[in-house]
Amino acid sequence: MDRKVAFKLGELFCGPGGIALGALKSSFEHGGTNYSFEHAWANDNDRDTCDTFIKNIAKGSPSTVYCEDVRQLNIKKLSPIDAFAFGFPCNDFSIVGEKKGFDGNFGPLYSYGVKVLDYFKPKVFFAENVGGLSSSNEGKAFETILDDLKSAGNGYDITAHVYRFEEYGIPQTRHRIIIVGIDQELGLSFKVPAPASRNKPVSARQAIENPPIPRTAPNQERTTQSETVIKRLQLIKPGQNAWNATLPKHLQLNVKGARLSQIYKRLDPDKPAYTITGSGGGGTHVYHWSEPRALTNRERARLQTFPDDFEFSGTKESVRRQIGMAVCPKMAQIIFTSILKTLAGADYPHVEPIFARQESLFAGLAE
Repeated sequence: MDRKVAFKLGELFCGPGGIALGALKSSFEHGGTNYSFEHAWANDNDRDTCDTFIKNIAKGSPSTVYCEDVRQLNIKKLSPIDAFAFGFPCNDFSIVGEKKGFDGNFGPLYSYGVKVLDYFKPKVFFAENVGGLSSSNEGKAFETILDDLKSAGNGYDITAHVYRFEEYGIPQTRHRIIIVGIDQELGLSFKVPAPASRNKPVSARQAIENPPIPRTAPNQERTTQSETVIKRLQLIKPGQNAWNATLPKHLQLNVKGARLSQIYKRLDPDKPAYTITGSGGGGTHVYHWSEPRALTNRERARLQTFPDDFEFSGTKESVRRQIGMAVCPKMAQIIFTSILKTLAGADYPHVEPIFARQESLFAGLAE
């Protein structure tokens, strides 16, 4: 009979459960042992987000989800963990670079992840943030973050990389920094898994229509579009936005200053979607390629690789924000599976990491 090893996973800033779902779906068998992850506890400060996490990840153990401000969370009351994940918010990184307020209530939120690493000393951690983080505060902020993560706990072997999600079968051009740390006492180094879909990306049409979304799937409410928006969208071709489409004057946007490329941008059905975000006002909902409307939250969830039976809690606007801010479960599963292979001492196809210290390589990745 095969031996089973399940690493207990704790999370800060857990979101609706994208990281957790990917981790729980990952598994690896090696040398007669089956390696996997299991949920231990999670924290977020948004009630709807916590309810979503409980409904889909911790249904049988709602008390393991701590819905409170991380700055008030007593980590000593949390159960021991073997693995830790956090998609820390990008707040005030100028403070990080100056090394001010590390322990204060308004200090940089990533520091609470460092405290978890120091207290529990997990074997591995997974940290995610936007690609533009590397250039914040002239790069000093991210250097400080990497140094702090490296020296936390027993010390960690760090691998930082900018993942282009569309190269891994995610139907979306989403570029994110993901840092994996392995306890240096294990003598192991995480390797960046090789992209499997670099030359054959999954298109928006494939993701949304194949297979069709069941009528019984949750979170399918449609956004009511005004007559003006409908007429505008009818004149915007797939892949175009409000700025490069040919629009009559009464349908043009009167905007001064920066013109975001995603404003009333319709998807190109034959390419991966552009980046799904947590916003939705002012023409940023993400728009269908043939129908003059915004995508439903379920369609947006498809582009983020959430399964159709993953039900989000809250208002339509709250759900849209949760989906846009989440880590794609499929991407998390790819990385957590590679983490299991690393911990098991198995090799796998990999590529050289792009380290965040090389600022020039991160230009343009801050979408």
